[in-house]
Amino acid sequence: MSTDKEMSDEDKVTQATQNQEAQGSEEISNEAIQESTVEVTEDTSNEVSQDSKLDVEDEELNQDEGEPEEEIDYTSLSKEELLTALKNVLASANFAKSDSKINEIKSHFDEYFHKEKDEALQQFLADGGEEDDFQFKKSTLDSEFYVLIHDFKVKKSEFFKDQEKQKERNLTAKNAILDRLRDLVDGEETTLSINAIKSIQEEWKKIGQVPSAQNKNLWASYNALMDRFYDNRSIYFELKELDRKKNLEHKTEICEKAEELVKVEDLNEAIKSLNDLHEEFKHIGPVPRDEQESLWNRFKTASDAVYDRRKEYYDSQKEVYKDNLELKEKLIIKLDEYKDFSASKIKEWNVKTKEVLAIQKEWEAVGPVPKEMGKEINKKFWSSFKHFFQNKNQFFKELDEVRLTNKNKAEELISQAEGLIESTEWQDTANKLISLQQEWRNLGPTPEKVRDDLYSRFKKACDTFFENRRNANKAVNKEFDENLKTKLTLIDEITKAADSENLSEESLEAKILQFNEIGFVPRKNMKEVLAKFNEAVDQYVEKLGIQGGNKDEFLFRLNLNKLQSDPNGNRVLNKKEHGIRKQISDLENNITLWKNNLEFFAASKTADKLKDQFDDKIRKAEQEIDKLKKKLSIIREF
Repeated sequence: MSTDKEMSDEDKVTQATQNQEAQGSEEISNEAIQESTVEVTEDTSNEVSQDSKLDVEDEELNQDEGEPEEEIDYTSLSKEELLTALKNVLASANFAKSDSKINEIKSHFDEYFHKEKDEALQQFLADGGEEDDFQFKKSTLDSEFYVLIHDFKVKKSEFFKDQEKQKERNLTAKNAILDRLRDLVDGEETTLSINAIKSIQEEWKKIGQVPSAQNKNLWASYNALMDRFYDNRSIYFELKELDRKKNLEHKTEICEKAEELVKVEDLNEAIKSLNDLHEEFKHIGPVPRDEQESLWNRFKTASDAVYDRRKEYYDSQKEVYKDNLELKEKLIIKLDEYKDFSASKIKEWNVKTKEVLAIQKEWEAVGPVPKEMGKEINKKFWSSFKHFFQNKNQFFKELDEVRLTNKNKAEELISQAEGLIESTEWQDTANKLISLQQEWRNLGPTPEKVRDDLYSRFKKACDTFFENRRNANKAVNKEFDENLKTKLTLIDEITKAADSENLSEESLEAKILQFNEIGFVPRKNMKEVLAKFNEAVDQYVEKLGIQGGNKDEFLFRLNLNKLQSDPNGNRVLNKKEHGIRKQISDLENNITLWKNNLEFFAASKTADKLKDQFDDKIRKAEQEIDKLKKKLSIIREF
């Protein structure tokens, strides 16, 4: 081909640019560029047309790549769950896809954070604080969350800055390749030129994206230079045909791999592999003209088989999603029964909480629903779910108030018990502590975190007092044992004295006074020792010759004589006198009542028997009154 028929570099660039604009500003594929290796006289329009089809399919593949992710409803997650979700999203290196999810997670976390901050501020103000003095301290969880958010933003910013810098470096590298290509095109033809151009093509393919504003002109310049090179390389046409055959082998292998993808069970993996094959197919280069159509149709058929399988999967999932929707609607109805639940016992709330959480597990196990219904049905479920736990929280809030009141009562009981620890009024104090223990048992629930401490303090106070009493009783019991021995010895002395010749009232009175002054004996021996004492005194009195009523009067006088040495003697005498007068009054009232009753008895054997019984009662009562009156006269002598 003569030199005067060749187009200049500028004309080539202009023509390539116009061709790109006519195709809707599509990027020129690498295969279309390599198709320019044919001679100028060869018609390449069919090859470019096939490569354009490939570009369209690749664009659709990139748009539909992978199974669509199910939307996650972050509104139902707690702060801890939002932090976990954030970490899961950050595990992905795809900043473009992660950005919207992270913003949504942060939005929900911010709601929790600001709500807690506002509640803390209101509590601070309620406690008397000033708003300007309020400082809200983040929790460890809050700090970890916002540090991760900050790190993500920094990394994202650095990532996109690096991307732009890389694009600039790629632009510089591709411009350098264009300079080398231009030198090669303008230089003298050699046998090594075709290897150099292949090397340039490989380098060009490996270089990544460039700034979009430069991409169009860059490809146009590259295409124009490649066209010039192959226009000048007609001598190497046979070499190009050989290259096409190699490309045919390579693309055939790709077609075989694509045909095998329909058997891959993991649909996501099949789609990803198909995408990689499309990219590789596009960059291989042209094949012989008579093989282009059939080869492309074979590759497209293999791709369509994978696409059809994906479509079939999505269509089958629609029915599954509808079934899932029905299951979730039933769970919502089931959960509604718990929405307004109310109880007064913790056990009942715990039982219902387990049932609600079991429904939640069923919900989470159901799977996705149709996308258009996802938000609405999630809102219904989690609204009822939250309502139940709001009621539960209100119950425990009120329970906390009751527990706080009981805590204050418990503190008061502890204070009273601790105030009795050192008391030596054993019986009275013991009764008071027993009363406090009864109040403690009726106290009701107290806060769990201080419950054991409160009980331990109260029990310690009670135990300390009773331990002190036990220790004191040991000494008292020892004293009581000594008193028992002394009294038994004295009783023996009275018994022996009764058998002697030296008897006198004064001696007996002294013995009785000595007996009364000795003190207490063990409770189990009280009746026994008193019986022995009375027996010895009766024996002594009989030996003195005092009988019947005189004996009673004698013993009564002895007791009164004993009171004269008692500092509280007058009080005891007054008490005895009052008691005797009350006895006389009661007996006189009974006699009057019995005499009145006698007037109502009719004449009969049964009535006569009852009259005799009442007469006997009246007679004994009158005798008792006479004895009591004699005791009163004796008391007046003292």
